[in-house]
Amino acid sequence: EWAATDDRSGVDFAPGAATLVERAWSDRRPGDLVVASLHWGGNWGYETTAGQVRYAHALVVGGFDVVHGHSSHHPRAVEVYRGKLILYGCGDCVDDYEGIPGYEFYRDDLRPLYFATLRRGTGHLARLDVTVMRAVRMRLEYASATDTGWLADVLTRAGRPFGTSFAAEGPRMVLRLHQEQPGP
Repeated sequence: EWAATDDRSGVDFAPGAATLVERAWSDRRPGDLVVASLHWGGNWGYETTAGQVRYAHALVVGGFDVVHGHSSHHPRAVEVYRGKLILYGCGDCVDDYEGIPGYEFYRDDLRPLYFATLRRGTGHLARLDVTVMRAVRMRLEYASATDTGWLADVLTRAGRPFGTSFAAEGPRMVLRLHQEQPGP
């Protein structure tokens, strides 16, 4: 019911990574950076499923430079695979609600802004800075150092299987890569 058709706008449903890879290669020009923005996964929880990992890895192997996952109302793990950035869930930045009861544990009031620096020519990740904002009365303000530290700890735990962690620096976090996943 969400899929776009010839007669109706909607979501571009891609049943497999190969479909997206084929489209990207047909449209790609020299010097392009290719980003897949995927609405996937559940709204809550820090688990990254094996299916999501396989799909993201297939996109990277197929030539994508960044995999930008969204759907979750809070941020999820970050991975660097074959030098390419995978954001499994970016959380909300701006939305039309604030504070969903029963999910306070996830701190969906913290809104990360991701600033990726990619190497020219390869699309490899050179650096990832994250500025943490906090939603207060439907507007964004810089998060406190305590809030940023909390989110850095959460994303470090979520990123442990991928060899990634974050170091808090005031309202910013910087990705630390411990062991890049080599890929197939």
